[in-house]
Amino acid sequence: MTFNHYKISLLDANASEAFYNLIDNNRSRLEDFFAGTVSKTKTLEEALEYCKHIEHRIAEQSYFPFMIIDENTNEFAGLIDVKNIDWAIPKAELGAFIDSDYEGKGIVTEATKLVVEHIVETYKFKKLLCRAASVNKGSISVILKNGFELEGTIRRDYKTTKGEVVDLNYYGRIFN
Repeated sequence: MTFNHYKISLLDANASEAFYNLIDNNRSRLEDFFAGTVSKTKTLEEALEYCKHIEHRIAEQSYFPFMIIDENTNEFAGLIDVKNIDWAIPKAELGAFIDSDYEGKGIVTEATKLVVEHIVETYKFKKLLCRAASVNKGSISVILKNGFELEGTIRRDYKTTKGEVVDLNYYGRIFN
């Protein structure tokens, strides 16, 4: 999948250094809502092991991390992950983040559109879900621009790494 000068592809364990750099450059921005990823990639060696583990999860179809790659620099600009997959429905949750240098340029919005089209066509998902802190206006904007509708706000639903308990908005999109 491509748009402008960006390519979207599944994370490859051979790209663990680029993945580590993306996480490390944005660690403070990601630690609250991508806590698992951040905690498992504190060093380049940990990132390599994490990426190898992710390869197994991709093969098992239990997790799909789509990397947004800047083709001009060959660096990772962001991530859209497909997680919490329930094949019985089938449904999944999407999460996304962008490197701070690429923020506010519409990249995640366009990449999300392409990933949604791809996974619905390829894996026949019937429902996709996104969660966002009620104060995260950037993420909410991306979610709404991609046709998701607010299903509700779950109060005091998530504990950040700083220990703050926050409300999460749940957004869903149904496919035939």
